[in-house]
Amino acid sequence: MVKPRLKRHGKKQRVTYRIIAIDTQSRREGEAIKEVGSYNPRKEQTQLDLFAVVALLKEGAQPTDTVRDILKRAKVPEQTGINLQLKIEF
Repeated sequence: MVKPRLKRHGKKQRVTYRIIAIDTQSRREGEAIKEVGSYNPRKEQTQLDLFAVVALLKEGAQPTDTVRDILKRAKVPEQTGINLQLKIEF
């Protein structure tokens, strides 16, 4: 299963994150399938490839909690009509 998650990037005390699509079994710093955006927590800046994010979510990718919050702050669900509710699998 593919998941949008954060990948740490940058120096100590100057961290930024890349939002990547990665297999759930891979480690955080593993090789990404696709890079779909970036997030800078120091400046609260988010850059997204909206078409790539929408394509991933329509294919059934479940974002991590942090990525879901970033997408909500960027108002992606309102712009695209995609529901980002947590899907619980048993």
